[in-house]
Amino acid sequence: MFRKAGASLTRCLHHSLTMSKRLPARRLDGMEYNPWVEFVELSKEYETVNLGQGFPNFPPPDFAVEAFQQAVSGDFMLNQYTMAFVIIIEPFFDCYEPMTLMAGGRPVFVSLKPSPTQDGELDSSSNWRLDPTELASKFTSRTKALVLNTPNNPLGKVFSKAELELVARLCQQHDVLCISDEVYQWLVYDGLQHISIASLPGMWARTLTIGSAGKTFSATGWKVGWVLGPDHIMRHLRTVHQNSIFHCPTQGQVAVAKSFEREQLHMGQPSSYFVQLPKAMQRNRDHMTHSLQSVGLKPVLSQGSYFLIADISDFKSKMPDLPGAAEEPYDRRFVKWMIKNKGLVAIPVSIFYSVPHQKDFDHYIRFCFVKDEATLQAMDKKLQKWKAELGP
Repeated sequence: MFRKAGASLTRCLHHSLTMSKRLPARRLDGMEYNPWVEFVELSKEYETVNLGQGFPNFPPPDFAVEAFQQAVSGDFMLNQYTMAFVIIIEPFFDCYEPMTLMAGGRPVFVSLKPSPTQDGELDSSSNWRLDPTELASKFTSRTKALVLNTPNNPLGKVFSKAELELVARLCQQHDVLCISDEVYQWLVYDGLQHISIASLPGMWARTLTIGSAGKTFSATGWKVGWVLGPDHIMRHLRTVHQNSIFHCPTQGQVAVAKSFEREQLHMGQPSSYFVQLPKAMQRNRDHMTHSLQSVGLKPVLSQGSYFLIADISDFKSKMPDLPGAAEEPYDRRFVKWMIKNKGLVAIPVSIFYSVPHQKDFDHYIRFCFVKDEATLQAMDKKLQKWKAELGP
């Protein structure tokens, strides 16, 4: 009996050692680097104001918290079980590429490109546009899906109806599925309106629309989201979901449902959170935009989302030889320098691009303005000190 157990252990060890020598799947190549870990860990080594990560450091609205508390303490049953080509528009939230690869797809990238601005004119995310000819060239008989993100992270661009119609026309022409990430749909500024591509003629039948309670109710830790779409697509998504996701935060789901019910009663009124939050965050955006300019950063005015990006081209010209590896994009070296020397945390925009395009967009950094007043004041102090160091 003992010998049999020992033999089994030997076989297990041999199997483990054999497995340890195997190479990972090629589709995992390049995924081991995590920029979020790198910059967050670096920021812990210095006295910094974290404007990099996209989470509010103020609480969700009281009605959402109360709904969650009721869900946790209420019904006890809520605690029980309950190689296609994919076009990705750059800049993109950095998880899109590895998710596509893990699903066995091949990412095909097309970039939003900024239009020139007049000297002294503040750039806007609305100036970043797709080239219709270039976009059309990315569609082939092997294209199965396109990933759209509006409002866009990190740029803050809100796609216009004309831009969405261009995407819709190509998706229909080539029989392509549209996966539309609209988690920031309630955070649009300056009187703009968010348009869901699924609402355009002919698009409901080929669109999956993604939403997030974390962004909708300022509760990113709840990790509750949803997908809307036609049943002939959703049934396949449900099959994948039920066989790959074990845990769903049931109480959070109930709290989100109750919060939406509350919002339906207040929709369009001053008491609506969907009215109050974008107004407050637009003030934060304007505050940050003005403050960043004081040290020579050039913000790109955000139309929506949590974020704005800032152009650091002048710094790249004045101090091009910041420490770092020769092949490391400039924005990554700049953010490390800024964390260490200025106490401000941002995220390099090059991480939101495919490797071949990173060098073309390595002169931008991303800031999150969805922060409380104390954080914005702490930012101002850091920037005032930086400005004083620049001299007259």
